Amino acid sequence: MNNSDLFEFKKMKFALIIGLVFLSLYIISCKRALKIDSIPENALLVDVRTKMEYKSGAVPNSINIPLSEVAKSIDQFKNQDNIVVFCRSGNRSGKAKAILDSLGIQNVVNGGSWKDVRNLTNAK
Repeated sequence: MNNSDLFEFKKMKFALIIGLVFLSLYIISCKRALKIDSIPENALLVDVRTKMEYKSGAVPNSINIPLSEVAKSIDQFKNQDNIVVFCRSGNRSGKAKAILDSLGIQNVVNGGSWKDVRNLTNAK
């Protein structure tokens, strides 16, 4: 292996390490839901679990838009002052928030689990 090959190998190794760091940070941010302590007034409550999960228990006055349908349901998110997305654990809702952010919907909060959001709505 000559010096040029060694240099290219080190560049590729560095790029791979940087990529893995960013991937790890993304995964952590998706899994870590922002713990909210109240539901904003007139917030659109969006459960991103599957339809079957939603039918087994849901937050009152919430709508169900499964994660796989979030991007193609963008019109339902436009012109909303406050949006709270949630799921079983906060993982899928973190991904939903990232999708909505990338589509220009900036007023989205990851509410974490649907049970946490339900408890907050019951506390009103």
